[in-house]
Amino acid sequence: MTKNSPPHHPMLDNRAAVRRVLLITLLLNLLVMAIKVLVGLATGSLSLLADSLHSVTDSANNVLGLVASRLSSPTPDRDHPYGHQKYEAIGALGIAAFLGIAFFEIVKSSIDRLLNPTGTVIQIAANELWLLLVVLGVNIFVAFYERWMGRRVNSPILIADAQHTMSDIWVTISVLGGLIGIWIWQIQWLDIALAFPVAMLVFWSGWSVIRANLPWLVDEMAIAPEAIHTLVMQVPGVLNCHNIASRGMVGRQIFIEMHLIVNATDIEPAHQITETVETALLDRYGPARITIHVEPPAYHSDQISYEDHT
Repeated sequence: MTKNSPPHHPMLDNRAAVRRVLLITLLLNLLVMAIKVLVGLATGSLSLLADSLHSVTDSANNVLGLVASRLSSPTPDRDHPYGHQKYEAIGALGIAAFLGIAFFEIVKSSIDRLLNPTGTVIQIAANELWLLLVVLGVNIFVAFYERWMGRRVNSPILIADAQHTMSDIWVTISVLGGLIGIWIWQIQWLDIALAFPVAMLVFWSGWSVIRANLPWLVDEMAIAPEAIHTLVMQVPGVLNCHNIASRGMVGRQIFIEMHLIVNATDIEPAHQITETVETALLDRYGPARITIHVEPPAYHSDQISYEDHT
């Protein structure tokens, strides 16, 4: 007998909250981008123009996130029986791709400036530095707001975008420090020198986003099978469980499968045991779809999960 968990445990749909956050951050990122471009063009600063390119990717990420969020409904349908939430992880990988493009453009521009110096003298005024301090404040607000909301609603795309914006903060601090050095001491080479660590910060942000979302896309184990086994074995009437598998994201949406050996030979008492098992799993791990294959007391298996072939 194979049994699926009942439909009265709805999957969490956080899309409205995610879209609201992305719209707010999109408007703020457009403001930040405009300030950086204007100050960068006015001063001729390569590192600031590179930083403004990074901000272009911020706005593109927000648009990408809005599209991915609209597509990522947790509700299953005929063509997508497991829901659509992986669209959000795909959107997060799109953010990583934008960061990779930004990294390449910053490095390319820096090398071009080194190999083909133009002799451009960077001029920076105090009011322009104040504008960059405003930009830094906006970036700090956006990063912490997105990360707080991302953790609150368990949204990979908000957490990924917050990671991106955190890199923006360090980039802006580096650029601001270099421009202050140019303003006070007239050290012109600081501009090109700072462009390279800025590029590395951008690259690291993209790599972090990939590491955070790729496991979800390739259906990596969501919960250790030993943890599920320990919890299930505490349910009265359970003799053993094996072939345990799980995928998804804990707290958001997970899928759990197992074979359950029960101390019952009739369908009704076996069904009651599986109901208790499902309740225990839902209480511990949150929204889930659970599939249980029930086996008779005489059956025996010591294989808790699948073998590791890596």
